[in-house]
Amino acid sequence: MHVHSFTFNGFQENTYVVSGDQQSCIIIDPGCYDRFEQQELTDFIKRHNLTVKAVWNTHCHIDHILGNAFCCETYGVPLRAHKEELFTLSMAERSAQMYGLAGYVSSPEPTEWFEDHQVIVIDDMEFTVIFGPGHCVGHVAFYNAAENLLIGGDILFRGSFGRTDLPGGSMEVLKKTIHERMFTLPENTVVYPGHGPATTIGEEKRTNYILEF
Repeated sequence: MHVHSFTFNGFQENTYVVSGDQQSCIIIDPGCYDRFEQQELTDFIKRHNLTVKAVWNTHCHIDHILGNAFCCETYGVPLRAHKEELFTLSMAERSAQMYGLAGYVSSPEPTEWFEDHQVIVIDDMEFTVIFGPGHCVGHVAFYNAAENLLIGGDILFRGSFGRTDLPGGSMEVLKKTIHERMFTLPENTVVYPGHGPATTIGEEKRTNYILEF
């Protein structure tokens, strides 16, 4: 399995293209906002002869969905998220106005839904869905046990964790998610977060300042 990251938009959000050996791929949290970022993403997919099978959102904050409409329309694929994230998605237009994102094209609503512990297989790629609220109400992460990797969204960062002061956020819930859902994964699990560099579960169990709370 191959994980390629792009850092897009003014929020420095990480968009991931995850592909398998059969050339299928998933776009996770497409944050591509302008035509240059969109071109960077499509050029990569074309250059590697990948077939996009789905667009997934770990959650629906504005920085993670700026490219939803573009990717779903360009590749003719469905959008998938957790049903609780309809609450977050409903605030996207207001968020775009607040941050001056005049070029935001409204995300389509998801037509497929994630469930906790759900196992999703796309060709030779397999992910287990981990429900991880706290940063927002319907946040999920995607875990591949065979390769010990986690696409974690904004739950856990290198040395930090997702903010909880936005609607639907809760520090107590996020702490529970991190301690009970993240820190119980193998320590050599590589975490690909929604912002910043990759890390490992073991490193964060030793050094993350969530331990101070």
